[in-house]
Amino acid sequence: MNEQRYQAISRPFQENPNAALWLIWANKALTVVGYVAYPVLLIAVALAGAWMDLVKFVVVPALAFALLSVFRARYNAPRPYEVLAIEPIIHKDTIGKSFPSRHTFSMMMIACSWLAWFAPVGIALIICACVMGALRVIGGVHFPRDVVAGALFAVVCASIGYCIIPW
Repeated sequence: MNEQRYQAISRPFQENPNAALWLIWANKALTVVGYVAYPVLLIAVALAGAWMDLVKFVVVPALAFALLSVFRARYNAPRPYEVLAIEPIIHKDTIGKSFPSRHTFSMMMIACSWLAWFAPVGIALIICACVMGALRVIGGVHFPRDVVAGALFAVVCASIGYCIIPW
């Protein structure tokens, strides 16, 4: 992505303060959705007495999150607002650590966890994860590759952790 491409996708939000506020609000709201959806999943699984499922729904996301965080810190890719002459819509002071997107990873990991437990909620959260990824690109805090990599890493980790590893 270059400055012209970013300007093209963000122009409707840059030129309309209400749209920009909506984008910022939606980004925050989707983050809250993830913060709520994950403990609700753990509570639902615990109430169902599915203790092995509870263990995997804690262990798989925790290990994946740790791996992603270590890689991200070592790779330390710059964010769009660091390398492009742009003013991001979503204000962020973070330097580096753009690749992969941890917000998108987290929401997709939560979505995949729900998908393994109760598909309708999982599907709704997958849509939320995709929207969040798009908002983070339009908001200027991630490159498209960052959000795609975050989402794919979550899907791969969930596939291995929930489908391949015998629990």
